[in-house]
Amino acid sequence: MSVPESSATGRGAAASGRPVRADARRNRDRILSVARAAFASTTEAVPLDAIAREAGVGIGTLYRHFPTREALVEALYAAELDEVVSSAPALLAELPPEAALRAWMDRYAAFFEIKRGMSATLRAGWASGSIATPATRERITAAIAVILTSGVQAGSLRADVAPEDVTMMLLGVFLSTTASDSPERAGQLLDMVVDALRPSASRKG
Repeated sequence: MSVPESSATGRGAAASGRPVRADARRNRDRILSVARAAFASTTEAVPLDAIAREAGVGIGTLYRHFPTREALVEALYAAELDEVVSSAPALLAELPPEAALRAWMDRYAAFFEIKRGMSATLRAGWASGSIATPATRERITAAIAVILTSGVQAGSLRADVAPEDVTMMLLGVFLSTTASDSPERAGQLLDMVVDALRPSASRKG
């Protein structure tokens, strides 16, 4: 049976003692990690050479993984969205639904902050078609639905609230707060959203 080219290449590199693919993966992960922190800290354009320098790689290495700024932003956005969505069931496995929802909101808020820093590139890329338009709201709403369903079954969250409405409430919180606002203010607003989602008899008075 023939071996897929990717598998054969990987085995050849391993046999010759050249962990090319592992090194490449580590470099890519470092670049994304540095870019994540950079975009979360500012809404200004982040120089790609600064990202490469902080990641400990040459600018040529960065461009091999991400030939354009749009490619880097698209990859980071996709990775962050995947993590936000997958964190919903992961949090439910560790926490009661109400607590999982609040923890998930913090993860979504972190994603939104990173998105602020990438917004100019994202808008331009989506408009030109150089960045694929992701089904962000649909996937976020689906993640919320998973937590709400669990909370309804546990009796800790309301059964008469649509996941789409929760998405809209969260977007309202994030859009009404800015990077200059204190994290405590956003946290207080998110606490209010969770309180609104409790059955009336269990709401904090």
